[in-house]
Amino acid sequence: MNERALRVLEFTKIRDMLATYALSDLGKEMCRRVVPLIEFSDVNRALDETEEAVAVLAYVGGNPLINFSDVQEYLTLSKKGSTLSQKALLLVAETLRAARAARSALVTEKDNTPLITAMASRLQPLRTLETDITESILSEEEISDHASPELFNIRRHIRSVNDRIREKLNAMAHGPSYSKYLMESIVTVRNGRYVLPVKQEYRQSVPGLVHDQSATGATLFVEPLAVVEMGNELKEWHMKERNEIERILAALSQQVADGADLIDQNLSILANLDFIFAKGMLSREMECVRPKMNEEGRINLVRVRHPLIDRDKVVPCSLWLGQDFTSLIITGPNTGGKTVTLKTLGLMTLMAQSGLHVPGQLGTELSTFEEVYADIGDEQSIEQSLSTFSSHMTNIVSIMNAVTPRDLALFDELGAGTDPTEGAALAQVILNALLKIKARTAATTHYSELKAYALSTKGVENASVEFDVATLRPTYRLSIGVPGKSNAFEISRRLGLPEYLIDEAKDLLSHDTIRFEDVIANAEYHRQVAEKERELAEQARQETVRLRNEAELLYKNMEEQKENATRKAKEEARRIMERAKRESESIIYDLKRLKKSANVQDHEVNNLKKRMEDGLDSLAEGLKKPTGNIAEPPKTVKIGDVVEITHLNTKGTVLSLPDGKGEVQLQAGIMKLKAHLSQLRLVNEPKKKKQVSSVQVKTGAAERTVHMSCDVRGMALDEALMEVETYLDEAVLAGLHEVTIVHGKGTGILRDGIQKHLKTYPQVKSFRRGKYGEGEEGVTVVELK
Repeated sequence: MNERALRVLEFTKIRDMLATYALSDLGKEMCRRVVPLIEFSDVNRALDETEEAVAVLAYVGGNPLINFSDVQEYLTLSKKGSTLSQKALLLVAETLRAARAARSALVTEKDNTPLITAMASRLQPLRTLETDITESILSEEEISDHASPELFNIRRHIRSVNDRIREKLNAMAHGPSYSKYLMESIVTVRNGRYVLPVKQEYRQSVPGLVHDQSATGATLFVEPLAVVEMGNELKEWHMKERNEIERILAALSQQVADGADLIDQNLSILANLDFIFAKGMLSREMECVRPKMNEEGRINLVRVRHPLIDRDKVVPCSLWLGQDFTSLIITGPNTGGKTVTLKTLGLMTLMAQSGLHVPGQLGTELSTFEEVYADIGDEQSIEQSLSTFSSHMTNIVSIMNAVTPRDLALFDELGAGTDPTEGAALAQVILNALLKIKARTAATTHYSELKAYALSTKGVENASVEFDVATLRPTYRLSIGVPGKSNAFEISRRLGLPEYLIDEAKDLLSHDTIRFEDVIANAEYHRQVAEKERELAEQARQETVRLRNEAELLYKNMEEQKENATRKAKEEARRIMERAKRESESIIYDLKRLKKSANVQDHEVNNLKKRMEDGLDSLAEGLKKPTGNIAEPPKTVKIGDVVEITHLNTKGTVLSLPDGKGEVQLQAGIMKLKAHLSQLRLVNEPKKKKQVSSVQVKTGAAERTVHMSCDVRGMALDEALMEVETYLDEAVLAGLHEVTIVHGKGTGILRDGIQKHLKTYPQVKSFRRGKYGEGEEGVTVVELK
């Protein structure tokens, strides 16, 4: 591909964008050097690699590669016998680690990424070399003690000598013999030797070697003679340490040299993978699709966006070329988007042939071309004495001398910059020449002659960019099949040019020209109306589809809920029946056994009776008590009627007749509230429960009959609490001291709720669970104050 087309169509900026997604310098360099491929198979392979990268990124959630460096220079040095530095060896280990991580992440049993898997499977991790380097070298400045047994032994001796020297000097610094001669009682280091800070005037009192002095000269740093020999020994061990480190680095460098070819191969594969995943990340970021490729010159862009324009502002472009016609003439007003459309067509072609996905929608199809030529922009040159027309024509001449049927040619304002009549004639013959060789061509123009040429010539088609005259703003939408109108008169009128001047300008146009422009305007108007109606119809269709989908989903959810409720109810009923069956069989068995027995004890009969009652309790607890007829709401109610309040699932007593709104006042337990008649259902007065026993207590002139127990089995908790509270009030008024509340065993919900409520009742002195013979867990015995 010619570099001018890559620059004019701004493909170089796409390459720079691509490079930002690469991890390594090698990957970035590959991104900046990518060029469109020519061979159809190569293009498809590059696109497939990008598609596989997108799939891996979606599955993994991010880039599976880790950063690595270009170590080719170090590999070359190692093969020449040079000893690599610690930094160079660590970079080699980093590259080996990156190769190992890439192979582990990408070589899987899945078969949806065959190209990337095959590439990653050629990586050679060289784990032994990587481990040797990382275990021997801790950082760019530090070698591990365990790099070799000899180094471990040398450093052990160094630590031992260090300790002996410091111990000796510390004893001197803090001893009475030397401490008075020192500036400070510390041990320091000068020129790699341990020294003491001796005052200048006591130099002769501390024999030894002077290694340094302070800036003022008042302090001399003296290595006492007592440790000079140990200092020399320490220096020898340090020399041995340096020699051993050099030997270790040389050995590791030789290992790198032995594996240099494999490491270089790994580096090349990693760079290629980095480049591929950069393409995948760019595709994901720009929401691209893989275009379908062909070799027949067919182009079909489906709502494609120019990638260098802000995504929130760019208007998608749909365009086709190469099927029914090979040349496209794009017309319309200035700033209407003609040049952007031309650049989008060329840039999408270059991106696809480079293996990049394009920002568009599914159905986008592009062709491979041997060359893409572009004459876009003004490149006039003062130094070369080239005008705008001359610069354009120079480029067009070079294009016409090289163009073939396998090329794509793009011209912006073809024939502009000179006399309109001559320019239109030149443009027409250039387009005709390209049409004859069947080169794919797209050109923008304002010339009416070219619009008429496209209308009358087979293989050439008109296209136009829309312009809203009312707002003087372009819509940037492209319409194929309709020539555009420059709208010069309308724009001038909106900008304030006097009407008589516009009329005079129209008189200067030929009758045929005016008629042609009117036909174009009328066709464009009806096309825009049809387009808006089509958009409205599409919106209505999408809304209908959305509502249908929501209704289907709602129906499906309701059916599932219905099935789940039915299934749970059946399962619960089955469990209850099975439990009742087992219990009844057990009781029948025990009764038969007692019948056969001559000696029947009373407590055994009581136990059987208790078992039956407990079984009833567990089945009845939590079930709602029947509330009478709830079929229809009453038309009216009377004061004192008992009603069910449906939205609260409780009962209440009517306190007032319905008002104008149909609302009545109710008493539900201790709470007063208002409710509408539609929320009420008339119920019969609940029958009094059978009492186990009762007493008559005379209080003043009246007598009250209060039962000794209250049975709330089968009630809901809130209903049972109201019943218990009413009962306790009556028991207190009757002067009872001990009463029994029968709630059954079951799950314990009633028992726990009632006992919790009893703690808050002021007249309760204490309460306890029933004893043996009283009902045990199924009753609560309450002592009143």
